[in-house]
Amino acid sequence: MKSVTELIQQVLCVLILVVSAGAAITAQAQAKNQKKLAGAAKEAQKASDVFTEIMNVPEKAIPQGLLDKAEAIAVFPNVIKAGFIVGGRGGHGVISKRTRSGWSAPAFFNLGGGSIGLQIGASSTDFVLLFMNDSALGGLLKDKFEIGGESSAAAGPVGRSASATTDAQLKAQILSYSRSRGAFAGLEIKGVVISADNDDNVAVYGRKAVDILAPGSAWTIGRMPAGVRIFPQTLARYSGRR
Repeated sequence: MKSVTELIQQVLCVLILVVSAGAAITAQAQAKNQKKLAGAAKEAQKASDVFTEIMNVPEKAIPQGLLDKAEAIAVFPNVIKAGFIVGGRGGHGVISKRTRSGWSAPAFFNLGGGSIGLQIGASSTDFVLLFMNDSALGGLLKDKFEIGGESSAAAGPVGRSASATTDAQLKAQILSYSRSRGAFAGLEIKGVVISADNDDNVAVYGRKAVDILAPGSAWTIGRMPAGVRIFPQTLARYSGRR
């Protein structure tokens, strides 16, 4: 029979192995989370850069009147569209909603869609979407939100002289813009699906997109991770509190 000392030693060895395994798992989780945070910061920076570059050309930028009416703004940089006969697009971006004190923490979303037709090649496009009312913003809180299916969309006007009172713009819940090869213009899009990237949202905030963008939820700049603050700060420069 084993002595009490031997039993104690075996128990201690088991405990050490359990603690070591737990520490290794925790370290892996922390490393993965840090990688997610770094990636989220890059996404927020890219979205901020795209929006800044577009708005820095007033003659071809989003009209101020429409920008100030938007309830939320989405930016999807470098959306890839590619295909041969059957095509598709895919990208990743951020969405912030307007709050009483400025703009919310950016929630992370995926953009996707497909098409069938005679096509070949690939392209990279920046998309900017203005969500003009609470109904459009509410669509984002669903698991998947299809533009043109569940919510009407229209090509947004550009430039200082653009009218903000056309019938299409008054009725549209979403105004969409695209920039490809340096050219920025309104673009009508249909069949595009937007879905929350909650892997990133949970890694960055510890909560899902529905909690970040829900009515009454307002993350102050001070509560946001430093790396993602650039996007709401950029939006605030061009459209402040109403």
